[in-house]
Parts: sequence; structure tokens; C-alpha cells
Amino acid sequence: MTREQALAALFLGIEMADRAAADGCTLLGAGEMGIANTTSASALTAALTGLDAAAVIGRGTGADDACMARKRSAVERALALHLKHGREPLDLLARLGGFEIGGMCGFYLGAAANRCAVLVDGFIATAAAALALRFKDDVRDYLFPAHRSTEPGHGPLIELIGHRPLLDLEMRLGEGTGAALAVPVIRAALAAFTGMSTFSSAGVSGAPGDAS
Repeated sequence: MTREQALAALFLGIEMADRAAADGCTLLGAGEMGIANTTSASALTAALTGLDAAAVIGRGTGADDACMARKRSAVERALALHLKHGREPLDLLARLGGFEIGGMCGFYLGAAANRCAVLVDGFIATAAAALALRFKDDVRDYLFPAHRSTEPGHGPLIELIGHRPLLDLEMRLGEGTGAALAVPVIRAALAAFTGMSTFSSAGVSGAPGDAS
């Protein structure tokens, strides 16, 4: 992408988060559908974490050994070609990312700006979230990793974000599936926090502090 195209992707994501917040949404989530975008996500992961390509690439939707070798080569060549030009977040997005990663990155930035919690889906969505932290570290406070992907690069990204995933179902999927599955967990946690009775308010005999 050109820098202008990368900015357009970011602004589109921000606009989508703004519209959702204006509609009264307080919990957001993003997912993606793409072909070969674990390759661009792996390149971004290597750039953001400093890990070698071999440590962050996985089989995606089922790559065989020959495809894995091509994938590793593509990531290594991309890093060698582009990182020498700088590691600013917009440069990383334009040179190593894709439009869907840019859109999700902007979406996370927009969610945080609107003080909305946002569920982070699988590997590619998490690469976008980790990149969003390079633009604005405060975004971290609004991110909830939905699930842990089996893609090798996902673990290092989760550590970079610093929050434990809500689910670990050994899924490789993106497409918003993990975020959708995590919504009931968030709802249950909120219900327990805001609606659960205490021993005293429920009149439970022998409650802590009850002298009877």
C-alpha cells in the first residue's frame, strides 16, 4: 500500500468504530476474511516482536511443507526489503500489512477513542491490535483478546498486548468467530459483577461477618 492508502484504511476503521459508538454500542469486535493474510500478519508480527520469521509463521488454512517454505521466504524477503526504511507504525502497515489489517487497526483506535471495549479475534486481528498499540499505547486498556489461536505468531502478540485470552479452543479461525464466542463470557462477567447478591443482601445464614 501507499501511505495514503494505509491512512484511508485506518480512517475507515475509525469511522466504523465511531458509528458503532454513536449507535450506543459499548462492546465491539472485529474479524476478517482473507486469502494468505496470515503471511502479512506473520511479517508484521516479526517486525513488532523482533522474532525470526520461522518462529511466527504457521500453516494457516493448511499449508503443506512446500507452501510453508515459500511462506517463510516471502516473510523473510519482505522484512529484508522493508524494515530498512523504518519501523514507524504507518510504514509497517503500508509496507507489510493489508487493507483489512489497516481497517481493524483503525477500528481498535476508534473504539479506544470512544471508550468502548473491543474483543480482538484471531491471529490477523491481533496483529492489527498490536500495531494499534504502536500508534497509541492507551488502546491496550480497551482490548480483550477473545481466544488463543494455534498459529505460532499469536502467542508473542498476546504477550505484547499483555492480556490473557478469554478462550483457548485450539482454533485457527479468524472471521470474527472467536470474538463472537467471547461475547457471552463478557456478558456473564458483567452480570456477576453488577448483579450478584452478597451473602448479607441475600440473607444467607452464616455469612462472613455474621455474628449469629
